[in-house]
Amino acid sequence: MHRARTAKTLLLIPALLLSSMSASAEHPGLVLTRAGVQQIRSELGRVPLFDATLEVVRTEVDAEIVSGIDTPIPKDFSGGYTHERHKRNFFAMQKAGVLFQLLEDEKYAVYVRDMLFQYEAMYKDLPLHPQTRSYARGKLFWQCLNDANWLVYASQAYDTIYDWLSEEERERLETNLFRPFADFLSVENPQFFNRVHNHSTWGNAAVGMIGLVMGDDELVRRALYGLEDDGLAAGARDDDGGYIKVEGQAAGFFANLEEPFSPDGYYTEGPYYQRYAMYPFLIFAQGLHNLRPELGVFEHKDGVLLKAVGTLLTLSDADGEFFPLNDAQKGMSIYSRELVTAVDIAYHNGGRDPRLLDVAGRQARVSLDEAGFAVARGVRDGIARPFVKTSVNLSDGPNGRQGGVAILRHGDEDLTLVFKYAAQGLSHGHYDKLSISLYEQGDEILQDYGLARFVNIEQKGGGNYLPENATWAKQTIAHNTLTQNMTSHFSGDYDIGSRHHSDLVFFDVSDENMQIVSAIESNAYPGTVMRRTLAMFNDPGGRKPFVLDVFKVTSSEENQYDLPFWFMGQVLDVNVDADSPGELRAMGREYGYQHLYLEASGQVSDPILRFLFMANGRFYTITSVAGERDDILFARIGANDPAFNLRRDAALVLRRKATGNTVFVSVIEPHGSYDPVSERAENATSRIAELAVIHDDARYTAISLVDTQGYERIVILSNADSTPTAVHCLAVGDATYRWTGPYHVAEISAGN
Repeated sequence: MHRARTAKTLLLIPALLLSSMSASAEHPGLVLTRAGVQQIRSELGRVPLFDATLEVVRTEVDAEIVSGIDTPIPKDFSGGYTHERHKRNFFAMQKAGVLFQLLEDEKYAVYVRDMLFQYEAMYKDLPLHPQTRSYARGKLFWQCLNDANWLVYASQAYDTIYDWLSEEERERLETNLFRPFADFLSVENPQFFNRVHNHSTWGNAAVGMIGLVMGDDELVRRALYGLEDDGLAAGARDDDGGYIKVEGQAAGFFANLEEPFSPDGYYTEGPYYQRYAMYPFLIFAQGLHNLRPELGVFEHKDGVLLKAVGTLLTLSDADGEFFPLNDAQKGMSIYSRELVTAVDIAYHNGGRDPRLLDVAGRQARVSLDEAGFAVARGVRDGIARPFVKTSVNLSDGPNGRQGGVAILRHGDEDLTLVFKYAAQGLSHGHYDKLSISLYEQGDEILQDYGLARFVNIEQKGGGNYLPENATWAKQTIAHNTLTQNMTSHFSGDYDIGSRHHSDLVFFDVSDENMQIVSAIESNAYPGTVMRRTLAMFNDPGGRKPFVLDVFKVTSSEENQYDLPFWFMGQVLDVNVDADSPGELRAMGREYGYQHLYLEASGQVSDPILRFLFMANGRFYTITSVAGERDDILFARIGANDPAFNLRRDAALVLRRKATGNTVFVSVIEPHGSYDPVSERAENATSRIAELAVIHDDARYTAISLVDTQGYERIVILSNADSTPTAVHCLAVGDATYRWTGPYHVAEISAGN
């Protein structure tokens, strides 16, 4: 047995609770319940949001019924016809089952039954999928993950017509389709099922949900705790290089609930995959809550599942799009089907938070079940309250002690800074400790690249991850953080990266005029310690806020440091005489540099670099303290990419050579706007007049910022003792500064 018995004890789920499981006394009972269906039927036509959603779903399913049922022999990757057809089938099947319950129209039950029996007829003789790319090939789909998707939805459909079917029909479906399907996903593919990962969460939910509907105690136990003896060797890998099995690690649904989630509800793979995993987590949890309430699934780990919904909403920009941390497709948002279900279940089971109704109103649809009905009634009754996203620090790791993600927000998301100092993030993690991204009202200013994949677009690698995801998107230089000697953090080694995380030094947002966060990374490069401190300042003159970025590096050897800013927009001006090379060449051979063209380079002759660019009709300036050894590089993605799998984005790179200890100091400043109709530019010039490091040693770093009105800020960071109660004193020039705590800001008005 690969996991210790103590793991079950930690999960607080006594085995005896599962020993007496039996079939639900009534159907539906998994997500929809008989009592809930009766209540919904009695109020149809009087709950506008629910009624509108129901009409949309009815139109969609009616069109599917007219077009006929097609269950083609599988052959395609994501985006291909057979893949997309089977995917449409499981969505349509689940929706048709709901319509049968709510509208009492047997044509929907007939549609579900006929589709299930077409799958029953083909499944018993169905071989493994012909595409061999996955570490766990499915049958209906190229990977078991999508097969699990199918069973999660098919379980719900089966539950809705369970009592309508004859006993003989149920026996055929369970014997020839559902039980073999559940066994295939679990005992026949333990490398997929018995791990901690979003893949296995889907597998656990699929097996557990069909087990609940069938009243199969063994399947439910398997889903909750994993396989007792999976035959896997510790250290086996998946397609992404992540561990399939870790020695001593528990498996099953509750292990997946314990390990990836921090106490704050942050999911270590990042918000994109948290969004994807929330559906199986919550829909299976709803089934357990309805049929096995003694397990207390929504109370588990201090209610982390319900807490995670609010956390995930927080991890989005002003437009509701999730921050693309780790592997993430940009544009995925709170309007996805998974988040509709998540918001509804969280509202229904989590104390009826009226702020979630605000989100649901913007989503403009609900799930067609009791949870969605409760939300729709709350929206109708006008009890919604604004869901306001504020600055927050979210811990990572099962105990909240493996780094985290900090978000600094000004006002109504006028400016949002995302600071990632988290753990590796399992196989979907990137090598980007202490990286940042910056948004103004939902528009990217400094971007995180996200993933290198065109999801479900067949022409691009079958819709799967592209090779450039590993060679570019995961590499450090692809992010707004420091790269040493043109080598990624942890040398891009998953084993090493998975053993380490950055650590929070402090986080303080108690003063709305200056929010600040600091974190340290000690393991990305042997002999080098990196500490990054970010402060978001309000402007006393009512102008836009700006960000001070202090990146301190301490190293036992001299190195070359590259600090990129992946800016979004058009270059307007830079105080560097830059030269373009005679021909475009890749900047390096590995760690992402092989994908970068050097477009221009030069040196700063002034004490500070000023770089002005424009995006979305707004101006931005990056002002940086420059040293004698600094080169300024203008780079663009595109080298060694003959299939054009990468975007042609641009970066400004600060390069500091032959340096040991150093500090990079920059101000990132939004200002002004441009109207193309009136052809008028306003406030197109930076308001930072001077920026300097006025003290830097092992104990303290002090920065001076002076604006164009003569207003000066002195920002002092304690490098040696950052405890809240530590008392400090530092003399800089003619001034002496005394303070308590990890930092100090002295403000000097013009003329003083």
